[in-house]
Amino acid sequence: MLGSGAALRIVLVTSRETRRWVLPKGWVEPHEAPHRSAAREAFEEAGLSGEAEILPLGTYAYGKRTSRGEVLPLEVLVFRFRVARLLHDWPERRERERRLFTPAAAAALVQEPGLAALLRRLSPA
Repeated sequence: MLGSGAALRIVLVTSRETRRWVLPKGWVEPHEAPHRSAAREAFEEAGLSGEAEILPLGTYAYGKRTSRGEVLPLEVLVFRFRVARLLHDWPERRERERRLFTPAAAAALVQEPGLAALLRRLSPA
């Protein structure tokens, strides 16, 4: 996420396989704090430089499809990320598209109902 108040923007990236719009997310490494993992994934997947807040602002659930076709139920912690810079080059730049959206526009694009609800709660009244 980028900015605050009326200027709040949500950074979405396309997933590598299905090309659907998602938040940057990934697995927490052993001995890694969840907010640090969020910052690492924001850099790797979306080219964001900045800092994630320590406490999550919400969670949502979704089913992660494995390479064997199984669906794993997962809960995702969502952290507010204060963006210092949008980088022009990052590790997954050639694999994903990155765009900034208002919370309402992002909510309309994502497929996970829980994430859409969380994003709608961030929209200014």
